[in-house]
Amino acid sequence: MKGPAFIVLVVLLGAHGVFAQLNVLAKLAGKQYFGSAVDNPALSDVPYRRQLSNWLDFGQLTASNTLKWETVEAQRGVFNFTGGDEILALAKRNKQLVRGHTCVWHSQLAPWVEAGNFSATELTKIIEDHCGTIVGHYRGDICKQPFHWDVVNEAFEDDGTFRQSVFYKTLGKQYFETALRVARKADPKTKLYINDYNVEGLNAKSDAYYNLIKELKAKKVPIDGLGVQGHLILGRVPTTIKENFQRFADLGVDIAITELDIRMELPVTPEKLEQQKKDYETVIAACKAVKRCIGVTIWDYTDKYSWVPSWFEGEGAALPWDEDLKKKPAYYGIAKAWVGL
Repeated sequence: MKGPAFIVLVVLLGAHGVFAQLNVLAKLAGKQYFGSAVDNPALSDVPYRRQLSNWLDFGQLTASNTLKWETVEAQRGVFNFTGGDEILALAKRNKQLVRGHTCVWHSQLAPWVEAGNFSATELTKIIEDHCGTIVGHYRGDICKQPFHWDVVNEAFEDDGTFRQSVFYKTLGKQYFETALRVARKADPKTKLYINDYNVEGLNAKSDAYYNLIKELKAKKVPIDGLGVQGHLILGRVPTTIKENFQRFADLGVDIAITELDIRMELPVTPEKLEQQKKDYETVIAACKAVKRCIGVTIWDYTDKYSWVPSWFEGEGAALPWDEDLKKKPAYYGIAKAWVGL
């Protein structure tokens, strides 16, 4: 007699996914959510918004831009939460979780932060004010569940050396501790993450994060998880994702895949779509296999609003829905991986 997972898979694949719902399947696999990023201008697109609001596919949302420093504190001490509040309100209506993104990042940084040539004491106070204010603003909302904040974003180069941001050049490693401690104080229930790309598998960059998190934990600095962005390339998915995730779990932190997409060289072909399906399946299966990998967020759900074409010339089609909001084979690869058959 076939078990429940087999029955789900038959419905899922035999009906070509009509009843497949990625968030439901993720939760059945023991995860907290499957979610999507969203940028506020896309919310005026009614069909797009309707699917984004489908809790059965998306149990979590990330504001892709509107909580970044250049938007939320373009002038020192003047905070604009309009965009973040809009996404939070949508998520509340849909009973979706929200991930806060991001407190401290070298990119999309308000120009005044670098232009001020601040002393270490001044920049420490700026970080405390910024992180404390934005995390505190959503206390009891984003983190009611509780949920997560990407406190520090993209702090290392690919070779494992510290990125020479204004924060590191002025404060050294102390800025991690400053940001994490003030975020914990602003909302004691939220889960605090450090987030980056090219840390999916075992490599120099993920080694650097392993050592940093180990050091932070030894100093009793609050750190709850590693955010693994997952901006990947067709046919080049690392083979050591599971092993890498497990070593962070063994270190005592959670792992979240926070910005997943798998881009390809254009034009799209059936063969590339099939490879993309396999690649998504590989990534999701690795998360499923590691208990402390708590969920997956794709970096928007449709190619219509993907960031990829504007950053990588001649590449695109990175997401599980196409530009017409139709499911691609990748969707069914994700679903199959959550079922585990």
